[in-house]
Amino acid sequence: MRRFVLLILPLCRLSGAEAPFSESLYPVLKQAACQSCHNFSGVASATRLQFPDHSASAEQITAFGQSLAAFVNRDQPAKSALLNKPTNRVAHAGGERIKPGSAEEAVLKRWIDRLAKLTGEDLLSALRYKEDLHAASKPAPPVLRRLTHSQYNNTVRDLLGELSQPANHLPPEDFVNGFKNQYQAQSLSPMLFEAYSAAAEKLARSFFRRGEIEQAIPCKPSPGCRTEFVRSFGLKAFRRPLTAAEQTRYEALISDKEFLAGARTVIEAMLQSPHFLFQLDETSDPGLKPYAAASRLSYSLWNTMPDAALLASARKGELSKPEGLERVARRMLEDPRAKEGADDFVSQWMRFDRVLASGRDSRLYPGFSRNTAVAMTEETRRFVADLVWKDRDFTEIFTDEHAYVNAELATVYELPAPAVEFDRVPFAANAERAGVLGQALFLTLTANPSDTSPTARGLFVREHFLCQHVADPPPGVSTNLPPLTQAKPQTNRERLSMHVADQSCAACHNAVDPIGFGFEKFDAIGRRREKAKLVFYPLDRKSKEPPKTLELDLDTSGWISGIPNSKFSSPRELGAILARTPQCQDCIVKQYFRYVAGRPETNADRPLIRKVSEDFRSSKFRFKHLIASMMVAREFP
Repeated sequence: MRRFVLLILPLCRLSGAEAPFSESLYPVLKQAACQSCHNFSGVASATRLQFPDHSASAEQITAFGQSLAAFVNRDQPAKSALLNKPTNRVAHAGGERIKPGSAEEAVLKRWIDRLAKLTGEDLLSALRYKEDLHAASKPAPPVLRRLTHSQYNNTVRDLLGELSQPANHLPPEDFVNGFKNQYQAQSLSPMLFEAYSAAAEKLARSFFRRGEIEQAIPCKPSPGCRTEFVRSFGLKAFRRPLTAAEQTRYEALISDKEFLAGARTVIEAMLQSPHFLFQLDETSDPGLKPYAAASRLSYSLWNTMPDAALLASARKGELSKPEGLERVARRMLEDPRAKEGADDFVSQWMRFDRVLASGRDSRLYPGFSRNTAVAMTEETRRFVADLVWKDRDFTEIFTDEHAYVNAELATVYELPAPAVEFDRVPFAANAERAGVLGQALFLTLTANPSDTSPTARGLFVREHFLCQHVADPPPGVSTNLPPLTQAKPQTNRERLSMHVADQSCAACHNAVDPIGFGFEKFDAIGRRREKAKLVFYPLDRKSKEPPKTLELDLDTSGWISGIPNSKFSSPRELGAILARTPQCQDCIVKQYFRYVAGRPETNADRPLIRKVSEDFRSSKFRFKHLIASMMVAREFP
């Protein structure tokens, strides 16, 4: 923090009574929405210009203002990128953000003139901004993370042998930051708490009704057995040893005369405890830290509670050193439950829920059904699992030219029906498909009920495969496209051109639409088409007049603004670009971090993500290696 304070001094010497950066140019740049793209996860994340995050201190904002000297032409300030990019005098992917000749531009020019006067150590200090920012960034504070519904189901399955998946009846979960396990969406509402209470009562009653008493009470009811039962069941339910106070409190619920009834009450009470419902993620008790690590490992890798062997590893201290923790993590990856955990990550990252909840215009897509949607998710699940568990290069998620088809998907891909359900078969040579981008799942979840959506497809690529957040449309802006008419038929590319002409829309649409145009040869369920087919039905639904069909030529040329040499015209070509792009490779690491950490990455997480990304590359992109590296890096940053 000391260096940030030093950076303020030259500003004071230069500015005299003039307003500081935080009161002059910074509000102008924020109003221009520059920060929405130029941030750690923005569309312009790969550029040199990075705004501090929303929690930045006053010193960091001041230091950022001076760091803009890197974009100033000291000999000819009028030719500075800092001036000509936001005013769009020089081609700017974000379009015109500051109007030439405006009062806002005058503020920008005055700041550029200040920065042009920096010399010597003042200039060097200003240019050390990124180094200082990362060093001064505070780690994200510890957070309580509630079990997700899938984790709850898996935990009661492994704890009680319960297979009814009771969490399926709980209030639905929300996706935040692309996942359902983010702590911001995990509050415990009164409705959810009541649901947990009812579930706990039902689960405890069901457990004893099934006659599995010996599993939970492996001794003859007695005072000594009461102590042993509470201790052993509590260790499994809370994923850590009980404290002395907890042991006493739960033992008091069991009387010698009503031992089984008391034991059921203990189980019901523990299932309602925050120590069961929330992960043991952080603790100040040194004796419990190994158990917290075990819990993090278990719910990250298996999506369920630690087993007896993992709890034993915590007790023995095997998780207290990097090499021991990595050894345990790799052993856990050989367990079948690791496949279940990876499936959960993939299903959320690829948004299986959108496909399963999607519907299609039955007149245009009469063969699409719930079974079709389920088959699409199963294909992607098997495809990614093959990459992970056979230790293949994970960047082939974008380049592999095979499908995993059943009879329904074979129809979509125009392939022969397979001899075996979800057999691995090559795409046709002229299909122009590759990886997830060529699969029906992606092409369906990013489409509308009756047509494709270049914007949705481009947005998904930006946010899920490049980890770049695209800002929401400004308030009051109409997102409606011109209606299609027989008198003026248009392709989606032609209809979306209106957004490029509107300055308030152009920046974001230029970032996503050109990506989506490259998928236009694939319809709303992923079938290949050579032309756009427009179908106009009679306005009178009772009319027997047949619909009129028009076909339009397609321009599928696309590109990714911000990535050099990124022109493409098909999913196959885009997949090859993404596979070799560092931002995409790093995004795979970031997505997995978000999933296991339950939160988005911050500036303070950059060293960890950089380290895991380097390990991922050195392993030739083996995802199992990424997993093990992430587990170690989180525990020993």
